[in-house]
Amino acid sequence: MYKLVAIDLDGTMLNSYGIVTENTKKAIQEVIKQGNEVIIASGRPIDSIKAIAKEIGSNHYFIAGNGALIYDIKKDEVIYEKYMTKQKVLEIIKICEENSISYNVYTDKTILATSLKYNVLYYYKENLKKEESKKTNLNIVKDMYEYVRNGKEEKFLKITICDDNKTIFHSIIKKIKKISGIEILDVSHMSRKVIRQGTEEIPIEYYYTEISLANVDKWNAIEYLIKQLEIRPEEVMTMGDNINDKKMIEKAGLGIAMKGSTPVVTSIAKEIAESNNEEGVAKILQKYYENINF
Repeated sequence: MYKLVAIDLDGTMLNSYGIVTENTKKAIQEVIKQGNEVIIASGRPIDSIKAIAKEIGSNHYFIAGNGALIYDIKKDEVIYEKYMTKQKVLEIIKICEENSISYNVYTDKTILATSLKYNVLYYYKENLKKEESKKTNLNIVKDMYEYVRNGKEEKFLKITICDDNKTIFHSIIKKIKKISGIEILDVSHMSRKVIRQGTEEIPIEYYYTEISLANVDKWNAIEYLIKQLEIRPEEVMTMGDNINDKKMIEKAGLGIAMKGSTPVVTSIAKEIAESNNEEGVAKILQKYYENINF
């Protein structure tokens, strides 16, 4: 029996429209009802995850910022944190600005951006469908370097870099890799999301990477949490689709990749689930836990 299930959001629990289906909610709630922990393990900031955790009935913990923090929902506090320093964030911003590439800075509560593009556009469109308390906090700033340098923000989870041109994207990553003390995810495929505009469906496709403090990842955060909960690694099930899920899929008792995941993740997963658009999370939980019926 798997006593803790850690599930990624984008590309895993959420479908391409950013929705948790009713069957997925029902499956997760039944697993929790049976006395197990189901937690979200995402790259998103706290407030973006809070609403989804409430929606699925996960009310104990979640992991944010790709493992940069663990949030205790009941106590309303961070119980584990590994933030980037302001100095490192400014170094990366400087390179991005000098090379005119799109990037976002994730703090514990907010996504800072200079324009509505790529993943930020997706979150913006997602927000239009949500009530105020469930929206992802977005802050569009004119001068990111000065805003970060002079602002009160100190809790930096990660930086996301995006571009639809593969050559430009990789040239910037090469420059950023010279900075010490950071972790750069080796994302080699395009992110593909869909937004609805009236009756039209518009795809958003871009290359991206995520940069965090060195040795920050979802599995390290899971390890910390299961020690507190007295759960063994072999009693952990994890589900994800991208390179930031690789270690938790590799190290868990049962690591599951979604169909269509990045090949690196698929190659090390113990099992492949149906895709996020085919309710893969719900179907896997139905397979391993009793009394889940659709």
